[in-house]
Amino acid sequence: MVSDGIERLGFLIHDVQRHMRKRFDARASAFGLSAAQWRLMVRAAKEEGITQARLAELLEIEPISVSRLVDRMEEGGWVERRADPSDRRVRTVYPTPRAREAYASVKSMAGDVYEEALAGLSRDQRRTLIVCLDKIVENLGDGETSSCDMAKKTESVTA
Repeated sequence: MVSDGIERLGFLIHDVQRHMRKRFDARASAFGLSAAQWRLMVRAAKEEGITQARLAELLEIEPISVSRLVDRMEEGGWVERRADPSDRRVRTVYPTPRAREAYASVKSMAGDVYEEALAGLSRDQRRTLIVCLDKIVENLGDGETSSCDMAKKTESVTA
């Protein structure tokens, strides 16, 4: 049987994500935040006023864990909670100026990690990779909006 390597797809995607996360974590450690805290902060910076319930969904952790994580980040001056104006029971999360500043540094650092990861790939190969990964997300996402779609919307608004 001739294999085109497709049976390795899941392992490769996982390995790429793991290597990129390790490289990013090593560079971002100067800020003193855990990987979970970084992920929460990035989500709060990209979606100011995000609810804790939505954070739990996006981060794939239990709501109580998000609450504790936000507690620690609020104590550290990274985020602040506010009551939702339309529903007092709902708490929304906003980045502080300190978090926005760190996020700007991290975006630059992430770009460096991406360049390192994509070294040796042509511009066309890079585009093809992104198009293919977007399609995989679309195929498996059950109608969810992907992080890439949200990033594209953010880029078009800020451009």
